[in-house]
Amino acid sequence: FDKETGTIVNNESSELVRMLNTEFNALAKNPSLDLYPEALRPAIDEVNSWVYPTINNGVYRCGFAKTQEAYDEAFEQLFSSLARVENILSKQRYIASTDAITEADVRLFMTLVRFDEVYVVYFKTNGRMLSQYENIHNYLRELYQIPEIASSINMAHIKQHYFTSHAELNTYAIIPKGPGVIEDLKLPHDRAQRFKSA
Repeated sequence: FDKETGTIVNNESSELVRMLNTEFNALAKNPSLDLYPEALRPAIDEVNSWVYPTINNGVYRCGFAKTQEAYDEAFEQLFSSLARVENILSKQRYIASTDAITEADVRLFMTLVRFDEVYVVYFKTNGRMLSQYENIHNYLRELYQIPEIASSINMAHIKQHYFTSHAELNTYAIIPKGPGVIEDLKLPHDRAQRFKSA
C-alpha cells in the first residue's frame, strides 16, 4: 500500500516476498539477510515453479473446485507434490538448499503451517495430515522455532479469517477447535542433527 498515493501497489505474494528481500534494506533490522541469493536462484525458481501451482495454490484449487473432476485433479497434484517435498526433505535440510533457508522455504512454510489446522477441513485436503510426514513435520518445527517466523503466525487469527470468510464453504462460520498445531511445532525437531554436515 502506497501511503502517499493512497493506493494498493501490489498484492501478489510472490512479488512482495521478492521486494521485501531487497527493496527495504535501508529500513531492515537484518539487511544482510538474502532469501534469494544469486547462487541459489535457479534452485529456488525451480522449486517455486511446482510448489506454487500444486501446493500454495493447490489447496485453493481443492477448496474452491466447482466439479468433482477439478477437485480430484487438484487433490492428486497436491499430494503428489507433498510426497515430492517429503522426499526432498529426507535428503536435504531445506527445500531448495542443503544449508540455507531461502524464499522457497518461506513460501512453502506459509501454506504448510495452515494445512492441518485449516486446509484439511476447510478445503477438503484430507488425504494425509502433514503431521504424518516425518520430514515435513520436523521441517515445519524447525522453521516455526525461528523467532521471526513464529512471531508472524497467529493461528487464532488465521482460523477466524478462513472459517468466517466464505459463506459458501462454511455457512454458519463455525471455527473448529483442533488440532493444536502450534503447540506441536514448539516440540524438538531432528533437522540439525540429521544434517550436521550441511
